[in-house]
Amino acid sequence: MAEEIGDSTVVASRTLVAAIEGEYKRYKTLGDGACAQLNEDELNAQAGAESNSIAMVCWHVSGNLASRFTDFLISDGEKVWRVREEEFAERNVTRAEFDSKWEAGWKALLDTIASLTDADMDRMVTIRRVPLSVRDALLRSLAHASYHVGQIVYIAKALKGPGWRYLTIPPGKSDEYNKDPKYEKPADLAAHVKR
Repeated sequence: MAEEIGDSTVVASRTLVAAIEGEYKRYKTLGDGACAQLNEDELNAQAGAESNSIAMVCWHVSGNLASRFTDFLISDGEKVWRVREEEFAERNVTRAEFDSKWEAGWKALLDTIASLTDADMDRMVTIRRVPLSVRDALLRSLAHASYHVGQIVYIAKALKGPGWRYLTIPPGKSDEYNKDPKYEKPADLAAHVKR
């Protein structure tokens, strides 16, 4: 909402930012829920030599988010300290290492996005020296994160087989859910996934 102060208008709204933030939180919740169902061996499992494990995808998502959102408004989103190729190296990590890496990337993102207002949406940032509006950079990043969270959920479901606990609407339950769509907001979905 815009607030009139004298002759100037101060935009203090977070309507668009809050919507984007909510979608990031929705996808983080899905990733959290998928990974919580796996043991360490499953987090590190690769379906084949050319496949990524969930740990590899985690390293990539975390590296990407940390790079993009550290000093988001004042430095290029592809940091010199990021070594993207190493994110896809085969690895065998503990649950604690996995959780720490996953949370670090998301923290960089969520801390930054919490500081933004809708007025920031047209500001310019760069990624690999290519200028983008903040809005475009956020939407690009959201699509990237959701793409990889989808991979994580897909791999986790394949690993768990019949033991998989559905994070959203289970097969055959669409009509029932549509009568009471109670997990549409990120906080409600998070409570459901943590059950």
